Amino acid sequence: MKLDEVTISRAILKTHAEIFSGYLDLDIAIVGGGPSGLVCAALAAGDGRKVAIIEKKLSVGGGMWGGGMTFPRIVVQEEARRLLDQFGIRYTEYGSGYFVASSIEAVAKLTAAACDAGAEFFNLTSVEDVVVKGDGRVSGLVITSSPVEMTGLHVDPLTLAAKITVDATGHDAIVAHCVRNKGGDLFIHGEGFMWAERAETNIISHTREIFPGLIACGMAANAVAGEARMGPVFGGMLLSGEHAAVLARESLGRL
Repeated sequence: MKLDEVTISRAILKTHAEIFSGYLDLDIAIVGGGPSGLVCAALAAGDGRKVAIIEKKLSVGGGMWGGGMTFPRIVVQEEARRLLDQFGIRYTEYGSGYFVASSIEAVAKLTAAACDAGAEFFNLTSVEDVVVKGDGRVSGLVITSSPVEMTGLHVDPLTLAAKITVDATGHDAIVAHCVRNKGGDLFIHGEGFMWAERAETNIISHTREIFPGLIACGMAANAVAGEARMGPVFGGMLLSGEHAAVLARESLGRL
């Protein structure tokens, strides 16, 4: 087969333009493709729901890739082991109730699960603001190219609509800060000291709708609540993503 460079370029541009245009109106927009965002996408997509992950970096996976201090292993506690099983992530038991998995395999399989469920990914895309209209709900996102944001170029953004938005942006809680900075009735406490047991225990209760139309999960939820940080134990991240998916689907059902 003879390859033509322009045909290759046209195939990429035409296909992505069609997909991008079709996903400017979403059921669920998940901002951040870390572990909680990936689990949320994998479990919330399907049944015709239009779900997309908006990721500012080139690759998804968040802080899970590096495991602990670049050692590519993560720990998951007993309560979340069923999610390792559900996504086919292999592990070994270390002591009683500690399960060690490859961070690379975990990211790869969670990403594949989200793709298989029908979620779409838009990487190198940053959220710089939210859309809030007369009903007082977050109803969309103002997005720009991450390279444009990083270089500080004065280029106007685009906007997408979303019935439900999930802030899965980790420690920075970017979407929550967008709401707060605009005068929204939301106080962000910021993370506390390292205390793995407390952070892992409480993260599900912090995974909630923090503003109409906006759900926080993962470390974003703990940052908003002022909860402790937990380090390279990821059971809470997985469970938080699962809970966020349930909340998002329930919220959609009420709209």
